Amino acid sequence: MDDKKILEYLQEYLTPRRRSLFEKVLSERTNHLTVVAQDVYQLHNTSAVVRSCDVFGVQNIHVIEEKIPRRIDKEIAMGAQKWVNINRYSSTRDCVKKLREDGYRIVATSPHDDSVLLEDFDISTPAALFFGTEKDGLSEEILKEADTTIKIPMVGFTESLNISVSAAIILQSLRAKLTASNIDWRLSEVEKEKLRLGWTKKTIKNSEQIIERFLNQ
Repeated sequence: MDDKKILEYLQEYLTPRRRSLFEKVLSERTNHLTVVAQDVYQLHNTSAVVRSCDVFGVQNIHVIEEKIPRRIDKEIAMGAQKWVNINRYSSTRDCVKKLREDGYRIVATSPHDDSVLLEDFDISTPAALFFGTEKDGLSEEILKEADTTIKIPMVGFTESLNISVSAAIILQSLRAKLTASNIDWRLSEVEKEKLRLGWTKKTIKNSEQIIERFLNQ
């Protein structure tokens, strides 16, 4: 039995309000932008970035855990980890390779003078936004691999921002640009259908048992 029939059956367990909310959120989701967090040792920061991805409609976050394996703090993510795809990598090289294969530009966030200002950043092609720690920034490997670097304009004495703050500022700005553009940034129908099924399963308690009973009818 195909996933479409399973979804149709499972959605009978959802309220009309929940189904409507799914459709509203799906209509605003994008894979045109994606976020990468590299070895962010503060657990709460990675979790907060996951939350920002959900808030600004970015469906995928990539977490490089080359040095510091971590889990996502569910309390700080506020449930966002249920709705955003978290892709984990044990090496920076593997992450960069996969994103390039998927058609993304590698974009490093860096306060250096030669970085492109946030308001001038070109959003016409898919971009993977890499974030490092506030103290050390991104690794040299990422900076060398990057197709371009981007920075948030700052006018104070402080030269860096917390990763979760930086991600929220950049995502809000680029998201507004996408919405105002003619770029085809929304998910495909195939991508929506897959998420619709996944979200429905996560929403319904004992969904796997319900599916099993349905298949055995």
